[in-house]
Amino acid sequence: MNQVEVKSGDWVVVCNGRKALILENVGDQAFPILHTREVREHADLPTGEQGSGVPGRVHQSVGRARSAVEQTDWHDRAERAFLTAVASRLHVGLTKGETRALIMIASPRALGMIKEVYSPVVRNAIRAEVGKDLVKLPVHEIEKQLFP
Repeated sequence: MNQVEVKSGDWVVVCNGRKALILENVGDQAFPILHTREVREHADLPTGEQGSGVPGRVHQSVGRARSAVEQTDWHDRAERAFLTAVASRLHVGLTKGETRALIMIASPRALGMIKEVYSPVVRNAIRAEVGKDLVKLPVHEIEKQLFP
């Protein structure tokens, strides 16, 4: 991974579809020190607890044919809702002046999902995006990955 430039006060957001770490660089550009500002998680309930029963069936308007309705992917929906909430938090942080720039590090799947819901403010503040899942690593290991 190429070294990422992180200035003092920048936020490094490390997330996947279930957990997000908002880290702030309390050091400087030459010697970054990441400090955990926020941790956000959502419970990943079993599918049976997330949705209703079996998928429904649809009767055709002409004839006697019936077809099955595709089952909702509740885990995908929950991930999208979680990442939308993370993007909203980033928007608030930027508009309130808590930070001026963002570095996004997320699993490729989560990065694709969250990019869809960036506000223009968030989109303009992003200095770098890295498609890698580092959310399970301790902060000092994330620092080693970003600042070799």
